Amino acid sequence: MPGAQVAVVARKHGATRSQVYDWRRRLRLGELALPESREPLFAPLLVEEAPSPGLPTKPAKSAPAKFEIVIDGMVIRTAVEVEQLAQLIRAVRASR
Repeated sequence: MPGAQVAVVARKHGATRSQVYDWRRRLRLGELALPESREPLFAPLLVEEAPSPGLPTKPAKSAPAKFEIVIDGMVIRTAVEVEQLAQLIRAVRASR
């Protein structure tokens, strides 16, 4: 495609400019074969969507964190998982 802009050609065929430049370089080095017609030719570029990650996985459990909770002069010392602590905080807030 004499006179064509690389960015326009790349965009038209769903490729990037760097891919087009790489293909041209590899063609000059003889790493790619020209079609017999010697006419510029592009094969369709297939782009597949990434597979959905599915359900999120829980991170590996770490050792429970140690907390000290002081309420009205009462002290509660405990080791608790972070998610359990978050549930406790939500429950306390909801009860107010």
